[in-house]
Amino acid sequence: MSDFEIISAISDVELIARGPGIRDIARLNREYGRGNWRKVKGTALLRLNSGRLRRAELHWYEAHGIGKREMKRKCYLE
Repeated sequence: MSDFEIISAISDVELIARGPGIRDIARLNREYGRGNWRKVKGTALLRLNSGRLRRAELHWYEAHGIGKREMKRKCYLE
């Protein structure tokens, strides 16, 4: 369970790595299925469990037909 809820669209999306450039590619294929995996980052407005609103950088993995997986909050931007 995550400690935040995304309440805005994710913006400033950038590709970090794809395919063999992802260290966890074998695990992702095993847990979620084979796919064209990409590690991506972006920013969004979050609502924390405390109710506070913060803009943060998010990192996640995604693959066509599988979707976004393992979204993590990396740092606050304010």
